[in-house]
Amino acid sequence: MAIVSEDPSQPCYDIKSADLSLVALLLKTTDVEAVSLALKQQMAETPGFFDQDPVVVDVSALGLEPDQTLDLATLMGVLREHQLVPLAIKGAHEALLLQAKGLGLVDASDARIRRSVAVEGPSAPPTAPAPLEFIQATPSPASLGAMVIDKPLRSGQQVYAKGRDLIVLAMVNAGAEVIADGHIHVYGALRGKAIAGARGNTQAQIFAQVMEPELISIAGVYRTSENALPQDVLGQVAQVCLQSGPDGDKLLITAVKS
Repeated sequence: MAIVSEDPSQPCYDIKSADLSLVALLLKTTDVEAVSLALKQQMAETPGFFDQDPVVVDVSALGLEPDQTLDLATLMGVLREHQLVPLAIKGAHEALLLQAKGLGLVDASDARIRRSVAVEGPSAPPTAPAPLEFIQATPSPASLGAMVIDKPLRSGQQVYAKGRDLIVLAMVNAGAEVIADGHIHVYGALRGKAIAGARGNTQAQIFAQVMEPELISIAGVYRTSENALPQDVLGQVAQVCLQSGPDGDKLLITAVKS
């Protein structure tokens, strides 16, 4: 049964502005099959990383000419298969934009997408170039209660706190990996990998009782053990946060004084 207002002066709807947390897919290839394989690998490494997340397809880095195109229809099918919901496109030329609109995508040319740079020093071990990169377009803080792990994490184990902070009440051994969309607290030795702000939350931080990580990362900015930590923080109670500067974001690691 429909509910009808008896007051004709009252409109039947209101238009309001709204904020929506989006993930941006920064394409680095037009090979949709390569994108599909990369997504399958990511889902295998981090199950449940995507959960019907709205996504902006950013083709800016491809440098497509007007006579070059992209199989958007197949790409959208691949994204939906991996629990992503394509909503918009960014950086498309007129012909590709027309195709995108025909598929139900909106023009997001004005969308601002945060891009971070890695800190100076030795980089992570080389791997094959990735055909895609995910960046949070409008980061939002974790809104759920923290996930708490009360047992040591062994090599090969991985924990992901989606949409929340992660608290580990024991050691994170070398070869183990802890990931959170919010903060990471380790009340023991951190000797594995810690990835905070996994979906682009630049306000996320990492705290450890004993800071000896193989890798630390916040919102995509990382530092590996190849670039040794200063002696005043290595093995100490320490915290990690992002520090913004004219050249981009870098990790700031400081000892926590008792």
